[in-house]
Amino acid sequence: MDNHDDFPDDQAVPAALARGVEVVRAFVKTLPDAPGVYRMLNAKGDVLYVGKAKSLKKRVANYTQVARLSHRIQRMVAETSEMMVVRTHTEAEALLLESNLIKKLKPRYNVLLRDDKSFPYILITDDHEFPQVIKHRGSRSRKGHYFGPFASAGAVNRTIAVLQRAFMLRNCSDSVFAQRTRPCLQFHIKRCTAPCVNMVSREDYAKQVEQARAYLTGKSREIQEQMAAAMQAASDRMDYEEAAKFRDRLRALTSLQTRQDINFDGIGDVDAIALAMREGRSCVQVFFFRGGQNFGNRAYFPRHERDEEPETILAAFIAQFYESKPIPPHILISHDIQDASVIEDALNSRPNVERKTSIACPQRGERRRLIDFVTNNARDALDRHLLERAGDAQLLDGVAELFGLDERPNRIEIYDNSHISGTDMVGAMVVAGPEGFMKSAYRKFNIRDASASDDYGMMQEVMSRRFRKAQEEGNGPGSEDWPDLLLIDGGLGQLNAVMETLADMGISEELNVVSIAKGPDRNAGREKFFMPGREMFQLPVNNATLHYLQRLRDEAHRFAIGAHRTRRAKHIGASPLDDVPGIGAKRKKALLLHFGSAQDVVRAGIADLEKVEGISHAVAERIYAYFHETDS
Repeated sequence: MDNHDDFPDDQAVPAALARGVEVVRAFVKTLPDAPGVYRMLNAKGDVLYVGKAKSLKKRVANYTQVARLSHRIQRMVAETSEMMVVRTHTEAEALLLESNLIKKLKPRYNVLLRDDKSFPYILITDDHEFPQVIKHRGSRSRKGHYFGPFASAGAVNRTIAVLQRAFMLRNCSDSVFAQRTRPCLQFHIKRCTAPCVNMVSREDYAKQVEQARAYLTGKSREIQEQMAAAMQAASDRMDYEEAAKFRDRLRALTSLQTRQDINFDGIGDVDAIALAMREGRSCVQVFFFRGGQNFGNRAYFPRHERDEEPETILAAFIAQFYESKPIPPHILISHDIQDASVIEDALNSRPNVERKTSIACPQRGERRRLIDFVTNNARDALDRHLLERAGDAQLLDGVAELFGLDERPNRIEIYDNSHISGTDMVGAMVVAGPEGFMKSAYRKFNIRDASASDDYGMMQEVMSRRFRKAQEEGNGPGSEDWPDLLLIDGGLGQLNAVMETLADMGISEELNVVSIAKGPDRNAGREKFFMPGREMFQLPVNNATLHYLQRLRDEAHRFAIGAHRTRRAKHIGASPLDDVPGIGAKRKKALLLHFGSAQDVVRAGIADLEKVEGISHAVAERIYAYFHETDS
């Protein structure tokens, strides 16, 4: 993040700085010599910075010693008009509150980790006599054994595919399992032993499950030795078909290990975190190891000032990263951080800690080799990121020049609608900026009020809901979430509809709006652009800015279609029985098996409904009344 120039000239800075220092000095007089969290606010009430302290009085008093402050901190103090404080019992509590407030308020002078994604897991269920292996994301509400986190859904899918080949566990849902009368394709391609039709005993299937659990907890060598011994035993008794099965299972496990790039014996459950910096930017690379196996890695590019110290960035990253993420027993880092013991105490006090964690910066041995490996990956990722960012910066400069913007846009919002003959109407918003697509900021709007044939009305509804919510939340012009450019997928009609809605809300002058329409025969490269007060214009087919805008438009189109398909699939799969009070999954299954379809249930009388197992007279009356009651 670049330094902010919020003052008209250098002479104005000392005067503003003096006012800010007086605000801080007056506030210090009211502070206790105790742990807590403080907030610095500007004249608009926006939070500039959130900090924690072992002693609030001593920490905040440092801001009055101007000569010791960096230029960036002087700017922050100069903008400060008010301060707030929350006292805590310990410094660890202060750290927890600080990281929570930073993620919620996004102060511009703090190091900020911009990531809200949860990590996927592998779940081997434990609520069925024949457990299934599935991908899981979200809260761990289902009974079973969870393995992870994995860095990506792709890593989970690949691992599950190998687990099925090696241990032949089912991945079908319980309802599909219950309805099977013959083995499915998974059995025929040797990825399941078909417990659904009793092709394997409960005891033998339990052994398969136990082997899979053991493998995922790091006992891979032991499992491979068992399979190798079983293969040899089958070969010795000349049961070559059985030996071939074990051979194929061993190959599956070997293929998974060769794709994991790097593994360390005895490393156990560890997150390895390394930071690389260049040109005022940083990359934090995180590798996940569980049971000594590499479960993948992910690169992060936190927001911070150019002159921020690596140790400060890394400490802030760890505090924010583990706020909602699983905490391993060991965290290895590339830089020594001053508050490591405080961060340890804070992490160990969180409810998602299964075992006490420790933070260490190894200096030698196998763990140092691991950190060096992660650091090299961080450097490579940062180099790629800087190259991409340089290219994106040029493209954004081209957008600013093309549309007459005062400066390079930091936030572009692109809108599109999707529906089929007016059904399952969805509006979509995607967001792009200097860092590329900001997927955590994407939004979809289920169209409620616009009519099926009113494309303009759909876009107006989306605009109204997007910006009325922003006004209600105080995220108006000047805020971080306020767009520098709106790009509308459509022609002049869509542009006029959007401008009409924005004018009704009194913000048409606060936004730059452009619509992009496909050219004749919907040919890419012949797009037409429309802006208020400007004639329609086009760009040369080989123009780089045009290609960038096409990419933005296509991403909005992709997201809109995906949201529409999800909504349509939900409606297609819905049953009239879903909303009947007192009808759960078990009774619904019994009704469908008895009558054959939901519509036959709707047409059934009370006497017929009572014949279904588990449906009492009272429940039958309730079902009948639900479908046949008339308005009085």
